[in-house]
Amino acid sequence: MPAETHVEQGPLGRDEILQIVRDRLADILEIEPASVNEGDSFVDDLDADSLALIELVEGLEEEIGERTVGFRIEDEDLEDLKTVRDAVDYVHERVGKS
Repeated sequence: MPAETHVEQGPLGRDEILQIVRDRLADILEIEPASVNEGDSFVDDLDADSLALIELVEGLEEEIGERTVGFRIEDEDLEDLKTVRDAVDYVHERVGKS
């Protein structure tokens, strides 16, 4: 049984989602989380390629899916996610509906 099962799994707040996105991006792009700003464009500011964005989506689905059953980022929505803020807002809206 995973050690995290005792952790309180309340609703995810927007700040917590931002931190998850920052941490995942930093890990994928091998940069400091503090260097990821909410207004950053994935492509223009962070130099993230399509593979990095796929890794981000998979990471978010995995991590947030542990806390929100059935969380998924729809393929047709990916083209609308151009900035860190877009991703955070998208996840926050989807988590709020579950």
